[in-house]
Amino acid sequence: MTAGSGERRTSKHLLALSFATLGVVYGDIGTSPLYALRECFFGDYAVPATPENVLGVLSLIFWSLALVVSVKYLVFILRADNRGEGGVLALMALLGSDRGSMRRGRNTLVLLGLFGAALLYGDGMITPAISVLSAVEGLHLATPIFDPYVVPLTVAILSALFLLQSRGTAGVAVLFAPLNLLWFTVLATLGAASVAEEPHVLLALSPTYALRFFSDNGPTGFLVLGAVFLVVTGSEAIYADMGHFGKRPIRLAWFGVVFPSLLLNYFGQGALLLRHPEAARNPFYRLAPEWALLPMVFLATLATIIASQAVISGAFSLTRQAVQLGFAPRLRIEHTSSSTIGQIYVPFVNWILLLATTLLVFAFRSSSRLAAAYGVAVTTTMGITTVLFFYVLRRLWKWRLWSAFLLASAFLAVDGAFFGANIVKVEHGGWFPLAIAAAVFVLMTTWKRGREILYDRLRDAELPVDLFLVDLSTRPPLRVPGTAVFLSAKPTGVPRPVLHNLKHNKVLHERVVFLTVLVEDEPYVSPADRLAVEDLGLGLYRIVARYGFMESPHIREIADLARQKGLEFELMETSFFLGRENLIPTDRPGMALWRERLFALMSRNALSPTSFFGLPPNRVIELGQQVEL
Repeated sequence: MTAGSGERRTSKHLLALSFATLGVVYGDIGTSPLYALRECFFGDYAVPATPENVLGVLSLIFWSLALVVSVKYLVFILRADNRGEGGVLALMALLGSDRGSMRRGRNTLVLLGLFGAALLYGDGMITPAISVLSAVEGLHLATPIFDPYVVPLTVAILSALFLLQSRGTAGVAVLFAPLNLLWFTVLATLGAASVAEEPHVLLALSPTYALRFFSDNGPTGFLVLGAVFLVVTGSEAIYADMGHFGKRPIRLAWFGVVFPSLLLNYFGQGALLLRHPEAARNPFYRLAPEWALLPMVFLATLATIIASQAVISGAFSLTRQAVQLGFAPRLRIEHTSSSTIGQIYVPFVNWILLLATTLLVFAFRSSSRLAAAYGVAVTTTMGITTVLFFYVLRRLWKWRLWSAFLLASAFLAVDGAFFGANIVKVEHGGWFPLAIAAAVFVLMTTWKRGREILYDRLRDAELPVDLFLVDLSTRPPLRVPGTAVFLSAKPTGVPRPVLHNLKHNKVLHERVVFLTVLVEDEPYVSPADRLAVEDLGLGLYRIVARYGFMESPHIREIADLARQKGLEFELMETSFFLGRENLIPTDRPGMALWRERLFALMSRNALSPTSFFGLPPNRVIELGQQVEL
C-alpha cells in the first residue's frame, strides 16, 4: 500500500467520523437557534429590538461561541481526556487516578465533580422539553388553530421518544447525521439569504458592539447574557461525547459545518430584526418563506428529537459511570447493540426522565417560560469543569501556577458572567434543575459514604486468608464435589458468606473461588489486565476482575478469561454464594441517622448481583446477615 492510499483512507475515516458527530455531538447546540435570539428580545429580561441592541446581541453571540466553544472546549478542554473519554465524571476520575498529587483536596474535587454530574440530570430533563416544545410552537405561525394542540403534541412526541429507547437507537442513529446535515444546511441557507439583504449586520463581528451594548443597557444588558448563554448550552455535551468519536472529528465538524451554519443563522435572524423588529416574537421561523413554514416545523421537530436523543443517551452513559465508580446503586443496564458498546438503555433513568419532561411541559407550557429554568444548571457545570481543568493543568500537565491561573481565570470569568446572569432566574424556574441536582447529589454521596461504612463494618469481622488456611489444615471440614464461587467486595480476607456456609452447612466445596470485581479510575481496562487468578492453596483460588467505568462486567466473560488462565468452571455446574446484608441504622459514628435510613432503602432496592453480573439464577445461593451501620 502506498503512503498516498493510506492517507486517503485515513482522511475518509476522519470525514466519516466528522459526519457522524453531526447526529450526536452537535444535536443540542444545533437547535439553540430555535429560541436563543428570541429570548434576548422577547424573554423576561429582553431589550428592545433596536439596531444598536441587535448588533450588540449578535456580537455577544459570536464571541460566546468563539470563546466558550471554539477556544475553551474545542482547543483546551478536549485535551483533558481520560483514556479518550470526556465528561465531568471522567475528568474527576482522571484527577482521582493521580494518587501522588491528589492527597490534598481530593475529596473536595470529588464532591465538585459529583455535583457537576448531578446538574447534568436537570439539564437532561429540560433539554428535550424546551427543544421539542420550541419546534412545535412554530405551528402557531401557520395558524392559531394549532395553539391548543402544541402542548399535547409535544408530550406525545416526547412520550414516543422515551418509549422507543428500549429498542435501541442503532437503527435510527444511521439517519441522525444526514438529517442534522440537512438541518445545518437549511440554517446556513436561510441565514445567508437574510444576511445578503442586510450585509452590514456583519459589523457585529467586532467586539466593540458587545461592549457598547453593556454601556447602553446597564444592568439589563448584563441580564440579557442569560439568554445569550442559550447559544452555548450544548458545550458540555461536546466534551462528554468525545469518547465516541475523538477530538479531531469533533473539531473538524465544528469548524467546517456547525460553527459557520450557526453564525449565518444567528446573523440572518439579526438581519431580519433590523428590517422587521416586530419579528422578535419568533425570528427563527420568520426567516423561512410562508410556503416552507410547515416543512420547517417538521424538520425542526426532527432536529430537536435528535438533540433530545443525544441528551437521553448521555444520561444513560452518565448513570453507568456513576454505578461503576460506586456513586450509585446497581441498576438494570441493557445493551441494545451487539456491535456498539455505548448503546445502552437504563429503564429506571428513562422513566424518570419521561415523567420529569412531561411535567415540565405541562407546568411551563411554553419554551419561553422553560428558558427561565434553563441555564443555571449548565453554567454551574461549566464552572465546575473549569475548576477541575485548573487542577489538570497544575497537577497532571505540570503547568506553572501563574499560567494555569491566568487561563483558568479567563474561562472562569466568562462562566461567572453567565452564571450571574442566570442566577436571577432561580425564582422563575431555575430552582428546578438545582433541586434535581441537590437530590441526586445527596443520593450519590449517601451511597458512596454508606458503602464505605459498610465495608468498614465488614472488615472489622474479616478473617485473614492465612489464618483460614491454617484452620482448614488443622480441622478440615467435609469437602463436597463441585465448585463454589463467593463474591467479595474486596480482594482481601475471606468473604463472610464462606464463613456462614461453614457455620451453618458444615461443608466446603472441593474448589472454592473468591471473586472480586474492581472498577478502575479509567474508562477501559486492557484485556491483558482484565483478570488475575491466584492459587491460595487447599483448593482455594482468588479471582480479581478489573473493569473500566465505561464497561459492564459479566460472569460469562470472567469465566472465559479464567479458563484461559487454567481455572475452568462451568457456569451451570457452579454454585454462586452471595452475601445479603440486612442494614440496621444506628447512632454509631459515620452518617446522620436519616442518611443511614436512606442508604438502607437504596440498598434494598438496588439491582441484585445476580442480575447485574449475569449469574445463572438457578445456581445462586444467598446467605443473609445483619449489619449495624
